[in-house]
Amino acid sequence: MEYRLLGRSGLKVSTITMGTMTFGGVGWAKTVGDLGVSEAKRLVDMCLDAGVNLIDTADVYSQGVSEEILGEIIGGPRKNGVLIATKARFPMGPGVNDVGSSRQHLIQACEASLKRMKTDVIDLYQLHQWDGQTPLEETLEALDTLVRQGKVRYIGCSNFSAWHIMKALSISERDKYQRFVSQQIHYTLEAREAEYELLPVSIDQGLGVLVWSPIAGGLLSGKHRRNQATPEGTRQFAGWTEPPIRDENRLWNIVDTLVEIADSRSVSAAQVALAWLIGRKGVTSVIIGGRTDAQFKDNLASAELKLTDEERKRLDDVSLLPLLYPYWHQANTASDRLSEADLSLIAPHLAK
Repeated sequence: MEYRLLGRSGLKVSTITMGTMTFGGVGWAKTVGDLGVSEAKRLVDMCLDAGVNLIDTADVYSQGVSEEILGEIIGGPRKNGVLIATKARFPMGPGVNDVGSSRQHLIQACEASLKRMKTDVIDLYQLHQWDGQTPLEETLEALDTLVRQGKVRYIGCSNFSAWHIMKALSISERDKYQRFVSQQIHYTLEAREAEYELLPVSIDQGLGVLVWSPIAGGLLSGKHRRNQATPEGTRQFAGWTEPPIRDENRLWNIVDTLVEIADSRSVSAAQVALAWLIGRKGVTSVIIGGRTDAQFKDNLASAELKLTDEERKRLDDVSLLPLLYPYWHQANTASDRLSEADLSLIAPHLAK
């Protein structure tokens, strides 16, 4: 297992993070999984034995049950240097203040998460989604307070746009608040929109990148194929709608290429998709989840899979998105003055 610094912090995390959305199975999360304590513990132990040192959850996963299960497994004194990341922002009750990124909700949510997970500190506390109705000054001051109180060690965001991130970073610098060390984003071979702005801002501003649903909810696992019925037991069969598929033919072209490379290497398509992500510039760690030992064992193996330059080029080419404005204009007229962050998006197009 490789370990990488999380953004500009001194914290090192494994290139694979364990996700826990399959723990609990309450409400909407039942579509994803409904693992109990004993099943979840077996999978946690498997990940820790493989060298994973970061486990990611959220208060909204099964309305707190995922955190409770995690607390039963690793609560109290931490073993093996395991790190816990959780998130807050979504509704956790019927009240008008049981949602959002207000000081009221975040402090209350953090204290509730600590209690559920039976721990004194959250290693990485993340805003789960943007809140356009709460001033960022209030949100960041609340997060800064939690760090200074010793309840949180590092802070991050998830599902923000690039301008949201830059606004937050500028406020943190101006007011001397704790700074985001990372962002958690959706990024896969099929969904490469993060390359337009989220990855460049991470490279430029020194943010770590954690990737959620890195095989697109199973769409890139190799189980889903062109002109075949949706397999039973998958998220899509149960009605899961993320990520949205805007070009089905492109998806199947990507899957075909994944399967061809996987077959030639005697590995799974999922391993190839994960290895591609782990090798992408700006990516710190990919978050794997699942319901079975076999799924986790297979995904964990991707940490050791190194794709060749030719294999990476095949995957890059079949999945490359077109340049939007102003990027095509920058490629045409500013290629002599582009930064490393700019080139993370534009370089493949210049090569063509």
